[in-house]
Amino acid sequence: MRLFKYLIIFFLLINFNSKSLAKDPSALINEIVDEAASILSSEDPVESKIIKLNAIAEMSVDIDGIGMYTLGKYRKSIDLEQKSKYQKLFRSYFLKSFSSRLVDYTNPRINVVSQKKINDKYTIVNSILEATSKRPQVQIDWRIYTKNPDRPLIRDLIVEGLSLARTQKEEFNSIIQNNDGDINALFKTLEEFLIK
Repeated sequence: MRLFKYLIIFFLLINFNSKSLAKDPSALINEIVDEAASILSSEDPVESKIIKLNAIAEMSVDIDGIGMYTLGKYRKSIDLEQKSKYQKLFRSYFLKSFSSRLVDYTNPRINVVSQKKINDKYTIVNSILEATSKRPQVQIDWRIYTKNPDRPLIRDLIVEGLSLARTQKEEFNSIIQNNDGDINALFKTLEEFLIK
């Protein structure tokens, strides 16, 4: 029975991954939000929701780009082996933290309001997470990396003016600085988060 359940999830993921995501930044966000809302409001078990949400993130978020940004100045001082280890740890960290935060929302309604092209590499898509009886309205801006116009990717979320990527960068830099610049302290922190 468990094997059958995983086969169904596998085929659903193939179906999602075979879709080509929208090339227009606003349309991309609408597509992702609709897909995530459908998953979150379903009766699927939590494990299944997490797998599907992670599949969306893998396709639409520039996880490696965010990961290198969050390393800040330390990305220039690590060797290839450390870089590879960090990228694997960050990807797992990002996906776990992304899905565990989202899975608690049962029916998020996000409306795209506008978009503004900053330059050839970036477009900001402005949206609103509608208020409910349990939470206020929240402004969410999506920083979309459009260097490859055929495959725009999310690089950052700015929630009520606060950049999540910048916040993460500050946290990671603080961990490394407080351990005399030792990148292994960050690796250890990420590993501990992943086994919780």
